[in-house]
Amino acid sequence: MRVDDTAFGGVFTSLSKREAEVMDLIATGQSNGQIAQRLFLSEKTVKNHVNRIYAKLGVDSRVTAIGLWNSRSDD
Repeated sequence: MRVDDTAFGGVFTSLSKREAEVMDLIATGQSNGQIAQRLFLSEKTVKNHVNRIYAKLGVDSRVTAIGLWNSRSDD
């Protein structure tokens, strides 16, 4: 059974601009510390973003989040 693409896409649009930016960096293999330095944030702030991203995507690991994030443009 395939997930409805509209509902599936809605998960990604529910991310804030900053959360999407953080998720893009996560998907490139950056650590929370690296993301914090790049975005001029504290690691705690990045961790909070990551936790909200996981909740919105319905995942519980970085690997799963990356897989889902990378699949968003697949047909």
